Amino acid sequence: MNTGTGPIVIAPYRSAIVATDFEAEGLLDGLDGKARDARRRLLDELDAAGVPLEELRAAVGEGRLALLPLERELEPEGPRYAFAQVAQRAGLDEDFLAALIRALGLPLPQDDEATLTDLDAEAAEIVAGFRAAGIPDEPLLEATRVLGHSLSQFVSATRAVLGEAFFQPGDTEYDVATRWAAVARALNPQLERLVMYVLHAQQVVQLRQDVFDVTGMTEGALSTTISVAFADLAGFTRLGETVPVSELGSIAGKLTAMAVDAATPPVRLVKMIGDAAMLVSLEPRPLLEATLDLVEAADEVGEDFPQLRAGIACGEALQRAGDWFGRPVNLASRITDRARAGSVLVTAEFREAVGDDGFGWTKLPGRRRLKGISGEVELYRVRRAEAE
Repeated sequence: MNTGTGPIVIAPYRSAIVATDFEAEGLLDGLDGKARDARRRLLDELDAAGVPLEELRAAVGEGRLALLPLERELEPEGPRYAFAQVAQRAGLDEDFLAALIRALGLPLPQDDEATLTDLDAEAAEIVAGFRAAGIPDEPLLEATRVLGHSLSQFVSATRAVLGEAFFQPGDTEYDVATRWAAVARALNPQLERLVMYVLHAQQVVQLRQDVFDVTGMTEGALSTTISVAFADLAGFTRLGETVPVSELGSIAGKLTAMAVDAATPPVRLVKMIGDAAMLVSLEPRPLLEATLDLVEAADEVGEDFPQLRAGIACGEALQRAGDWFGRPVNLASRITDRARAGSVLVTAEFREAVGDDGFGWTKLPGRRRLKGISGEVELYRVRRAEAE
């Protein structure tokens, strides 16, 4: 793959009777020297590839001219359809199709513009098939929201990684434009294969880990007994007032990496919430081990990394849209707020579920009232037995 700054043909040149005067159109305003030459070269190639002047003018005005070659690389060829045509082709009512597009985090076409492609229509047909198979609308939209949100985050992270890998200070607008297109052309097929691999692998892992109460499912009992842990960076909010944003990003990235490493089956990392990680498990002991591992990993980084504090609770919870809801989730979050830096607090119920073997427990004096939690809560600080 050519990722250098040499010429990369965006598209075959078309013969033009009259070349567009980009200077007269104001598309070179404010530029000189190398930057001006690079802009002109990019405009020439896009013009030759058939990009309308109106689109070039809009892209320059919005500061996204360098992204046009990538956009052309990603957009499928073929006919374009209006929103109503896609809804009719898929056999979906327009309100539901609009809800699906919004759930994916994608923009709705404006004023019945013919902007949708065969891929859009095929995706709508697939969802119509799920609907016809008996999947209710709300769960279908819920799963669609999770898909859109997850892939949006994946795309954002991938762009950041590729940006760091393939672009350097001093790159011109032309360098950025052509290199993005070349990278997408070479790597996108591999990324698609990677996404499919992760989909299949996660299905297998979760099926092997989960224990389903078939009787409960058929009778409508959807809650499950789980253990929940939250771990957050002590003093992270105050740290944000004293260190550069780039350093905060590095700290958050390290926390995510540590949480992923700690969450080995049957423990699952549900989500990262800014400076906090949420872990769940059907088995309490592995969750406690993972949480202690995570707190200790933060300590091992050294003084440049904030300490973690964690809270754990257990009980009945409901799983929706890849997340968990219920008393143990709320309780674990509130307990975390009470924990000291470098410590793990748990409820009496969780301690009983784990048992004493391998751990040292210290009962906190009295019983605590926690914001938003009914009744008083008995808490224990837990350490590994060898740390006693």
